[in-house]
Amino acid sequence: MATIKTMKKNAVTAPLSEISVLGWIRKNLFSSVLNTLLTFVTVYIIYTTLKGVWSWGIVDAVWVAENRRECFAINVDGACWAGVIAWLDNIFYGRYPREELWRINLGIFFLFMWMVPLWLPRVKAKISIGMTTVFLYPFLGGYLFAGGEKGIFMQVMLTAAVVCLLVNTIHSIIGVFSGRSLPEFFASLSNKKNICEKTQRNIFFGFLAILFVLIYVWQMSWNVERVPWTKWGGLFLTLVIAGIGIASALPGGIVLALGRRSRMPVIRVFSTAFIELFRSVPIITVLFMATTMFPLFMPQGFVLNKLVQVIIAVCLFNAAYMAETVRGGLQTIPQGQFEGAHTIGLGYWQTMGLVVMPQALKHMIPNIVGNFITVLKDTTLVSIIGLFDVLGMLRSIGKDLPWLGLHIEPLVFGAILFFLICFTMSKYSRHLEAKLSTNHHN
Repeated sequence: MATIKTMKKNAVTAPLSEISVLGWIRKNLFSSVLNTLLTFVTVYIIYTTLKGVWSWGIVDAVWVAENRRECFAINVDGACWAGVIAWLDNIFYGRYPREELWRINLGIFFLFMWMVPLWLPRVKAKISIGMTTVFLYPFLGGYLFAGGEKGIFMQVMLTAAVVCLLVNTIHSIIGVFSGRSLPEFFASLSNKKNICEKTQRNIFFGFLAILFVLIYVWQMSWNVERVPWTKWGGLFLTLVIAGIGIASALPGGIVLALGRRSRMPVIRVFSTAFIELFRSVPIITVLFMATTMFPLFMPQGFVLNKLVQVIIAVCLFNAAYMAETVRGGLQTIPQGQFEGAHTIGLGYWQTMGLVVMPQALKHMIPNIVGNFITVLKDTTLVSIIGLFDVLGMLRSIGKDLPWLGLHIEPLVFGAILFFLICFTMSKYSRHLEAKLSTNHHN
């Protein structure tokens, strides 16, 4: 009897779905003579465009050649991807020494390991993992990328970064298989039952202290060759500048937004002036000012290289823009949330950190990710002030003697590269929106 009902249900559902699809097509594409005409014209334009791109970029393209002249000799109508393939190392790594590329790859792998726990559902303490990623990974990645001599401060921070990476990895493995945190796992190894939270914390801190001493002693003999910043370039340099800008934009924007809403006149005026100043000028002006004006404000004998100046400028500029996004998100929170938090005895910072800011950030996810994408694309402007980022390397292909005049294919490849990165960020933001239930429609 159940089988007969299921067959009847499927027989009714299939035609209804087909009718609904046909009805949607008829309503939206062929509802009138004009819409029908526009539909056929649009389909023809899309077909012609895709056919031309497919023929130029795939069918008639040249993938293996020694120079541009040889590409023309093989097929003059197709794309010459051989030049892009020959420059792939430069596009991704710039002029970084080829025998040291393992350092960049290792640094990227460490970042991936550090961030994987944030995507695992059973792992606890994700906020702490995220904070260590933002504040400690730059020391580990920076030393791998730059190398050179290590001072006492750098040795301490590098040790702390390695300790956090190991602890986060162990903590994540334990969380995936048992659902417990690392302190809880240590407590379970003891014969005593019902160990208090304070004892768990003391055991965990003791483990960290022992691990810190061992790694500090080990890293004292670990040195990598110094690679000057002038050798950095390509997509690697773009991601370094954009990554630091993105990591600092949200915390800086939150501080500036709260400062602009402050009741203290000095803080409010300073925050407002900072935001309006950076928002009133284009980023290229800020970059030029950073490379020419920053050295004038530094103490005598203190020199910042151009890359550090650019990173500072990008961080300040994007923090100002992010501040307005955060302020807009805070204004969406009803006043009753503030009053309710004060009623149960929460102070200002507790109210902001536990009640208001988590709700505001969920509303701001699309705008925040939009700002992050803008940061990534704006980093291409550093090529104007002499840094060979990915855009600078793509332009250099057409100036290389074997590939002289090859401009279209490198720029198309760069457009595809940026599209893939930005599309991935956009899709992840949609995933976050769905996961955090930011869409309240029924």
